[in-house]
Amino acid sequence: MSTEHVTEIFTDGACRGNPGPGGWAALLRHGQHIKEISGAQAMTTNNRMELLAVIESLKHLKRGCVLAITTDSQYVKNGISEWIKNWKRNGWKTAAKKPVKNEDLWRELDELASQHQIRWHWVKGHSGHEENERVDQLANEAIDRLLEE
Repeated sequence: MSTEHVTEIFTDGACRGNPGPGGWAALLRHGQHIKEISGAQAMTTNNRMELLAVIESLKHLKRGCVLAITTDSQYVKNGISEWIKNWKRNGWKTAAKKPVKNEDLWRELDELASQHQIRWHWVKGHSGHEENERVDQLANEAIDRLLEE
């Protein structure tokens, strides 16, 4: 995967209380072009915000791309790259025969991700990773804006 044609996406979700008010954010970078997006919901969970950050970033792409997506969520990275195959095979049930949590978002992410060539990366949260720190800040600012309304 040549880096000159790769669009990088960095995502994060945040929640104050779980459930509680939550925010999501993404930084999309292609060469020198950078776009930051974010949003918030009044009552949600951290995992939903982590998923929504990736979903919303993929919705901003106008055509299939070669992507490097970096998240600090093992839930998102492992879910989309490993667990989802079995969930789909098992009718959206976990190995314990329970309904998959956040199935609506997993289905949407699966559909959007299928339009791109994606390499998934995980980074430890709050560890000084510049872009991860930035999207964490943006997600929290989105919550702040929601709470000020």
